[in-house]
Amino acid sequence: MTTGFYSDERCFWHGGGNYAFTLPVGGLVQPLAGGLPENPETKRRLLNLVNATGLADHLSMRRGTPATWEEMARVHPHSYLEAFKAMSDEGGGELGLRTPFGRGGFEIAGVSAGLARSALADVLTGAARNAYALSRPPGHHCLPDWPNGFCLLNNIGIAIRSVQAAGLARRVAVVDWDVHHGNGTEAVFWDDGEVLALSLHQDRNYPMNTGGVEAKGAGKGLGTNINVPLPPGTGNVGYLHAVERIVVPALTRFKPDVIIVACGFDAAAVDPLGRMLATAETFRAMTQAMMQAAEALCGGRLVLVHEGGYSEVYVPFCGHAVLEELSGAPVHAPDPMGDTLAKRQPDARFDRFVAAWIDEIAAEHGL
Repeated sequence: MTTGFYSDERCFWHGGGNYAFTLPVGGLVQPLAGGLPENPETKRRLLNLVNATGLADHLSMRRGTPATWEEMARVHPHSYLEAFKAMSDEGGGELGLRTPFGRGGFEIAGVSAGLARSALADVLTGAARNAYALSRPPGHHCLPDWPNGFCLLNNIGIAIRSVQAAGLARRVAVVDWDVHHGNGTEAVFWDDGEVLALSLHQDRNYPMNTGGVEAKGAGKGLGTNINVPLPPGTGNVGYLHAVERIVVPALTRFKPDVIIVACGFDAAAVDPLGRMLATAETFRAMTQAMMQAAEALCGGRLVLVHEGGYSEVYVPFCGHAVLEELSGAPVHAPDPMGDTLAKRQPDARFDRFVAAWIDEIAAEHGL
């Protein structure tokens, strides 16, 4: 079996509308050529790098099929889907906060969700050993009835509900290491005790009013929502301590049938929307840890779904490092910023501060 890599050219055609960075254009806000930070180039350049290095020859390159209305409706109410579809057909617009789209945006979002669903289903049926879905637009900020933060459909939520309905999995763990809190995923599975939603994110970045340690789920889901807000400046040592101290023990306690990673690369040191100091090697090491956890807990079943990451130059190298580990391929793309970023890591005193911060969160969750 191989590592499945799921992408679709149509995902790169999603348009972001009249924004300059994260501000609507108008008044004294001058338009930018690229519009929103969530633009196709970070993902397209990752795909290009995979092809340029020859890593693609060691992956099973696949497209997947779009999510159906029925699959979307397991997460999103019909009223939301109908409004999204109507606006998409009429030329586009914006339904939530920072979620503009153009004509056909509804169908493109369905393709993106379908990549995640296809990747997850193939891993669960044994058609792939593990998988990576290059989904765009991203999904982890999309609540059932309110899109925000560049996310129009909850890709991972749709994928999970689809495989659960098909009887392919029951207990699913989501580990979100995007720099922003996975508030959409939290909302979808808030009271579901069969889905673990664990988010590592920069404290009070986006959304600023969610992602606190006290948010633990409700009802049957009480205890299966774990937020790990990390202080700005957390680097390689801090992230790996969080994985060792919280993520792996939480996965071990939960005993999932499959592990999904909401794989954002915006915790990287040069990202314009984060203030963290992760590097390509951080993401490589976290992938190694997730692979080891998956082997120990669920037969190696592991799926990564692309979320954020807004440095057009650096995201491809972070993604390539992850895919090198997933596939075990003898292909390497050297990190062009590796030496520089290694010198900019936090000092030992700050690392100890972050470790103590993480240990307190672990204790709060009985880990």
